[in-house]
Amino acid sequence: METKRRKFQGVLNILSFNRHFYIIGIGILALIMISHQISEWSDYLYWLIIAAFLYGLIMPLIVSAYVYDFSGYYNFQWLKNCSVDESKVRQILNINAGFDETSYIIKDNFPQADLKVFDFYDAKRHTEPAIVRARKVSFVYPDTQQMQSNSIPLPDQSADIIFLLSAVHEIRSHEEKILFLKECHRLCKTDGKIIMVEHLRDLPNFLAFSVGFTHFFSKAVWKNAFSSAGFVSFREVKFTPFMSIFICTP
Repeated sequence: METKRRKFQGVLNILSFNRHFYIIGIGILALIMISHQISEWSDYLYWLIIAAFLYGLIMPLIVSAYVYDFSGYYNFQWLKNCSVDESKVRQILNINAGFDETSYIIKDNFPQADLKVFDFYDAKRHTEPAIVRARKVSFVYPDTQQMQSNSIPLPDQSADIIFLLSAVHEIRSHEEKILFLKECHRLCKTDGKIIMVEHLRDLPNFLAFSVGFTHFFSKAVWKNAFSSAGFVSFREVKFTPFMSIFICTP
């Protein structure tokens, strides 16, 4: 299947999936402008508030365009920093939260390997409007299987690589994250690895997404979760200032 992305597809996805935030933001901005016309208050404060709102609306789109449309994220060139010997990879798992932009690309990069795709989306637990909208337009890789976050229907030590690409932050409960990662640990071969890509709750992402950065988790939270799940190594490789690649081995 064709995996070439449309121009600005990443930023258009952000706009589409999170349009409720932008509708609310623009509505509040309009109310502020009307309020300034009908009542007397400081021009300095008015323009400060306008600038803050515009920053909060526009900056996430600029950063998303940079990360998802111009950084080469979907070219998977960053895999070269993950110490993957492609000749030894026979079984790959790609686990998503109902929005899959990567399975066909992974298959193109590992044509010799068997790729199994799992979706842990649970409508009762994962209720954010953005993920509900994303599911409606997502490609579905052939034979994608639904799964519970604490149960992956495969035998022990069966996977060479498990990809978790911008998905696991949708598991909001720390305990649920640990249970999920314990399943990943069970499935990893002794020389296998988890490759997870995530935004972090850190300063660069605060500057990019303002309060929206709370949707992500800190490096310390992820390190604790992987350690609690039994992983013995936890290595970070930065991909742009806004994304981290974590390579973990059992």
